[in-house]
Amino acid sequence: MNIFHRVLLAAALSTLVYDATFGEEIINGKKAKKNTLKFMASVQVNGKHKCGGFLIDPSFVLTAAHCYDGGKMTVVLGTQTISGNNGERYPVASKFRPTSYKHPKTGDDIMLLKLSNKVKLSKGMKIIKMSSKDKIKPQTKCQVAGWGKTLTQNTVNDLLVTDIKVIPFNDCQNEWKVTNITLPDNVLCAGGYGTKSGACQGDSGGPLVCKGEAVGIVSFNLANNCNYPNVPNIYTQVSKFRTWIKKMMKKVLKFFFFFFFSTFLCCFCPDCM
Repeated sequence: MNIFHRVLLAAALSTLVYDATFGEEIINGKKAKKNTLKFMASVQVNGKHKCGGFLIDPSFVLTAAHCYDGGKMTVVLGTQTISGNNGERYPVASKFRPTSYKHPKTGDDIMLLKLSNKVKLSKGMKIIKMSSKDKIKPQTKCQVAGWGKTLTQNTVNDLLVTDIKVIPFNDCQNEWKVTNITLPDNVLCAGGYGTKSGACQGDSGGPLVCKGEAVGIVSFNLANNCNYPNVPNIYTQVSKFRTWIKKMMKKVLKFFFFFFFSTFLCCFCPDCM
């Protein structure tokens, strides 16, 4: 971005308010091919699509922390079309966010959802592996998918997907500094900047998939501006939270096992009241 464009952007930002891509959508995407992206989840609040998500375990879905601000949360899996009664709906039993989370722009924009029932993996529902790599090479070709906003629609019923590339963090940081925002270290940048493709409102929480692994979670863009080119899209980096995710999953499963085991024993205990 040249100096003239930087000045114009800085001037424009003086009248804009930073915002996350709450429910981001896919820009310049195409309808996902049948029987692909079987890990994708529609995270819904009060029966309406709110964000994307992805299945990492038969009992757990990952999404963005900012996707919940009240209401009854459910997850729809096993479908690329979320209208009507397509797919399988699972109530969310528990939600977990890092205690350090305050706002997407400060990082830690990740939320672990414990489903009320264990998913029966099948041809239509599969889990995706979480990346363990802390460094993703710039220009790595990846995909982002979702049911969020497009340039012509506020939401879509059919899952859309687009190809994007990882942007060097230093370049990304420099572009965002123009907006007076310093990016945290636990994020990735991909799409949006210098392209015509990326995520938008309604796609938040969905995965950034590179070489078959989930490497990021759609987090935010600039002032809900999906009119690319723009500053890069920001993703929470999954590998930075693998330890936290595994710890929480283990803790939650232990709790549920103890709870149900205690309930079972109580039912057969003659002294139980």
